[in-house]
Amino acid sequence: MKRMRNYKTLFFLPVLALFMACGSDNSDGNESGGSGGNTPPDEGTTSELVATLPKKTNAMNVYAHFMVWFETDKTAMDAGKWGWHWTMNNMSLNPSNGEIASHYHPLTGPYASGDPDILDYQCLLMKYSGIDGVIVDWYGANADNTVARHTSNTEALLHAIEKAGMKLAVMYEDNAISSSDMVSVGRTDITYLNQKFFSSKSYTRIDNRPLLMDFGPQKINDPKDWYRIFQVLATKPYFVVLNGTTSKANNSSYHNSEGEFLWVNPDPAPWYAGNKANFNMTFGGAMPGFHDYYKEGNSGNGYTTYDAENGALFERQLKAAKDAQLDWLQVSTWNDYGEGTIIEPTKETGYRYLTALQKFTGCSCSEANLKAIYQWYTLRVKYASNTAKRSTLDQCYKLFNAMQPDKAVKLMEGL
Repeated sequence: MKRMRNYKTLFFLPVLALFMACGSDNSDGNESGGSGGNTPPDEGTTSELVATLPKKTNAMNVYAHFMVWFETDKTAMDAGKWGWHWTMNNMSLNPSNGEIASHYHPLTGPYASGDPDILDYQCLLMKYSGIDGVIVDWYGANADNTVARHTSNTEALLHAIEKAGMKLAVMYEDNAISSSDMVSVGRTDITYLNQKFFSSKSYTRIDNRPLLMDFGPQKINDPKDWYRIFQVLATKPYFVVLNGTTSKANNSSYHNSEGEFLWVNPDPAPWYAGNKANFNMTFGGAMPGFHDYYKEGNSGNGYTTYDAENGALFERQLKAAKDAQLDWLQVSTWNDYGEGTIIEPTKETGYRYLTALQKFTGCSCSEANLKAIYQWYTLRVKYASNTAKRSTLDQCYKLFNAMQPDKAVKLMEGL
């Protein structure tokens, strides 16, 4: 199933006083990337705290497909207008009142993808759910436009990922290329990625090569063209394409892709078996459901709906990945509100999918930790103009980031 790509309430939540402590895993593996094992200083001192990942019993690399295309009426380049991905073409919606182009609504209310507070909140939630990193949906080096600040928002996401000690990989949207010289644009994009992203310690590498995924290929359909694009790099990316598209990247003369990733599929087990037999890489997929808003948003007729079954579909998909003994899994998605494939906490589903991931990954964290992180975010918004309290909340972030949530909660209680 091809995925549509269109270019065109906060409240204070009381939190339990007691929390299950999240243990730390200070290993620095090639893929999952811990951040070292410094012993935290005494309580109240946060200057030396380091980003730490939770302990997990499941070694699978779990990533969330991540959208950075959301803009508010204050951040959009089309000044004063909400970004298309909150409204689509339904002009009757008013995101300021929580009305968005989705059947689901984020607990935070509609947000800007480049907002540092939102990004820190999202990274902490992912980390406390056992998610190792993100696969960011990326539209090229020159993709900042009136629809969204795709390029600069992705740079902001990388900064938040680096702070959190997590990992990031890029999902290239070659379908966004509008030039007739697609190789030239591809070379510009890959050179930018090499300079801005591949050199980061937080960028995902496999076999000491930067992981690059493509949602297709859709426009660059000649394996020779991919070969020519990758020629500009000293180290060729570890390239992974959408299921069923390998012939667009590989042939008898050119081998560019190492395998495929799975997108929307309610019964992935048969595909896993076949893919593992044919490719070096099988990147699994797990979706919570699919209930898009395109028709309601006057943006097409939409796609097949897959019932979330109150979370049962997601849990079956996680089990299929585990049964297939996969090394890599992409959750699709963290926050595609238009397609209704969200695991980010929403008013409709709460923390359902994150607690399912805690269980699946064997992460030593709890739902109470997730609620405390949400409380932290609401306080960041509430005290946006209070320098002293923002400073205290900066300390709270460092404690959460160092997997010391109980100390962070104690600090918040004093605000």
